[in-house]
Amino acid sequence: MKIKLIKGPHEIITEVDAESGITAEELAGRYQSGLPYKVLAVTIDNKLEDLSYVIDRPCAVELLDMRSRAAKLIYENSLVMIYLKAIEETVGRVQVDVPNSLGKTLYTEIRTKEPLTDEMLGRIEKRMHEIVDADIPFEKETADREHAFEMLEKADLHEKKRMLEHAPDVRQVKYYSLDGFTNFFYGVMVPSSGYIDKFALQKYRRGVLLRYPRSADPSRLPDFEDEKKLYAAFGENKKWEKILGVSYVTDLNEKIGAGQEKTIIQLSEALHEKRIVEIADEILKKNRRLVLIAGPSSSGKTTFAKRLCIQLAVAGTYPLYMGTDDYFLEREQTPLDENGEKDYESFESLDTELFNDHMNRLIRGETVDLPTFDFLEGRKKYGRKTALKSGAPIVIEGIHALNVRLTAQVEDSKKYKIYISPLTQLAIDCHNRVPITDARLIRRIVRDNKYRGHSAADTIKSWNKVRDGEEKNIFPYTGEADVFFNSAHAYELCVLKQFAYPLLAEIPRSDEAYSEAVRLMRFLDFFKVIDADLIANDSLLREFIGGSIFVD
Repeated sequence: MKIKLIKGPHEIITEVDAESGITAEELAGRYQSGLPYKVLAVTIDNKLEDLSYVIDRPCAVELLDMRSRAAKLIYENSLVMIYLKAIEETVGRVQVDVPNSLGKTLYTEIRTKEPLTDEMLGRIEKRMHEIVDADIPFEKETADREHAFEMLEKADLHEKKRMLEHAPDVRQVKYYSLDGFTNFFYGVMVPSSGYIDKFALQKYRRGVLLRYPRSADPSRLPDFEDEKKLYAAFGENKKWEKILGVSYVTDLNEKIGAGQEKTIIQLSEALHEKRIVEIADEILKKNRRLVLIAGPSSSGKTTFAKRLCIQLAVAGTYPLYMGTDDYFLEREQTPLDENGEKDYESFESLDTELFNDHMNRLIRGETVDLPTFDFLEGRKKYGRKTALKSGAPIVIEGIHALNVRLTAQVEDSKKYKIYISPLTQLAIDCHNRVPITDARLIRRIVRDNKYRGHSAADTIKSWNKVRDGEEKNIFPYTGEADVFFNSAHAYELCVLKQFAYPLLAEIPRSDEAYSEAVRLMRFLDFFKVIDADLIANDSLLREFIGGSIFVD
């Protein structure tokens, strides 16, 4: 039979012959030597499958390695299961939480009675390597609902049991076993433990970092970066969860079922506002004149910046709000990307000399004729003469706002830098988190459709390019920030679901975005719906679903 073989994200396509009944792993093995990285999974006619899948018809097969978002998550899940098995076999059956990513690692907490020692961690890591070297198969099995309840109870997986209790329509439960160790993950696994060949454990604060390769370079472990501010933001989020009374999706669903969604929304919004007030107070206390705000796509930068301006005004100042887009170079001066197109995301596309001159003059109290960039003509236009009130700050948002080169000529003592992102999301259970990038992608799907007329498939297919820009222009500079603002709302996926789900569901099987759409819908299936009419018009969430008083 004929197979259309797609060899990775750059779509090297060839037609090959294969016998009916061949597994995806056997097919991948025939071509692995010519590929840069190990194949971890496949899509069959745009549907994600593990490598045990039996191919019995002509189809299109895409080989996925760590550069693929789906394969990266498969590697994560498989690594976590090996980690959990090693902990049980060396430390005993204890609770292990995998609440979030921390920079380029997974942050985990092992709930031992005694403090975790270096010796204990060494035993866990040694056992993990032994499991990997043994190349033990991940065995996929199915249990009926009653049997699944028994297994979850026996394994002390109480949150997973609660999740199943709240899903009465689920009659069959898929799970994986690894040499007698059983757990439930919402996704597929690699064929065997030998596929997980790169990882390391590292003690960090109260937990353990589970380090593994990143999509940008699957050949090695990334260098360790101490994300102190991000860790502090997670600590703050734990306090917020305690106030809201929600730690897992099931907690939230139970409160919605009890009619408490209004309270959850009001508390979550109040926590956001309280944090914005605290940031505004710190800016004024330190007499910072240039407030610089950056964050990845769909972080809610515009709403946050304008709410911050309101709090600065309440304190008696009259802040100037502006973006960096008005300081683009003239179109003929704009650098080109690798495809020969104008690259407006490049730092070199900005007129930084003019920007620095204007910022310093405004801070000195001078009147400045600020530009407005005309995107139709591709040049700056003037006629916006502006002066600041005495002591008033300038609030600026832009993708390069944290890059030290943007404000190189402004004194550091005058600057206050803010990094904003939905830094946390409710976990499905103690071992299954909702990745932050997925939450941002769902926000963007809804916003792009609402304001730009883009389909969900369009947004999904452009997401890798967006992420590449973030890796280049935003994430390297987060360490410059004075403060991190967590723009996530605990309840937000319950609101976004009603907008995103129909958009994802309309993507046909023939579209290359189909497998990603299915994966996102599976996450959204865990969340009950909250009526969008309950969301205030000044909420950051309104930036995505519409009806915001801050966004046109």
